[in-house]
Amino acid sequence: MPARPPSDYVSTLCEMLAPLGDVHVRRMFGGYGLSIDGLTFALVADDVLYFKADDVNRASFAALGLEPFRPMPDKPTTLSYYPPPDSALDDRDELLPWARSGFEAALRAAAKKAAKAKRQ
Repeated sequence: MPARPPSDYVSTLCEMLAPLGDVHVRRMFGGYGLSIDGLTFALVADDVLYFKADDVNRASFAALGLEPFRPMPDKPTTLSYYPPPDSALDDRDELLPWARSGFEAALRAAAKKAAKAKRQ
């Protein structure tokens, strides 16, 4: 059975994010993972976009009162992915810096993982 294409919303997001590189979409857990060069930098769940965050960029999201992704809304568990401001979803020039910070967080996570593997 052939894979279903991504939703129109996800396809539009990929077009907006194209200046960052070749964005790949993968279905995961009822939503989508967005990656560049094999690094997942964004999630889409229930038609809400979230970018990867870490100690370097998390404060930018928190300063705007943006909340982390909760895979199960009735549970306290959160993932280190935050939505961009709503205004960014209508403006590629505003969205790209948020996306770039998510991709940079993914790069840092990959580098940290590689360094840990090298030590072992």
